Amino acid sequence: MKKVKISIIAAMSENRAIGYKDKIPWHMREDMIHFKEKTTGHAIIMGRKTFESLLGYYKRSGKPLPKRINIILTRKKKLSELISLYRYNDIYFAHSLEESIEIAKKYEKKEIFIAGGAQVFKQGIKHADKLYLTILKGNFKGDAFFPDYSEFKKIDSKKESQDKNYRYTFLELER
Repeated sequence: MKKVKISIIAAMSENRAIGYKDKIPWHMREDMIHFKEKTTGHAIIMGRKTFESLLGYYKRSGKPLPKRINIILTRKKKLSELISLYRYNDIYFAHSLEESIEIAKKYEKKEIFIAGGAQVFKQGIKHADKLYLTILKGNFKGDAFFPDYSEFKKIDSKKESQDKNYRYTFLELER
């Protein structure tokens, strides 16, 4: 049986900042489109804070990301509290990254995505086969950072692009 690929998808600045005060320090429409194109139809693992920030970011008021299996990693012991808040079919909760990967494998046969935040990336990098990174030019103020990924090698790079506010590059790397 073919192994399910585990990938990380993230946007970061050149100093590896990914967040500041529980928010993404930039708003890039092209990166959101890229994220949607890569993750739609797949299982996606994220921490509870990342999940809650996405709910606000997309103004969906409590709905999980559509057309994806959403697996939320949380340290909260009483999952019943969370489950009662989010009553949707495509959302699952786990207490460890390993448990979330096992849940994802029940639904996903090709590629599982890990979408943050910082602690989930730190745990997930050792499991990852592939990275999809958006690198924003410049250094951003941050209190959440992406872990070292020097053991990965670039396999694809889309040329540097620019929107009205940011210059960035989409990279794909493999172990």
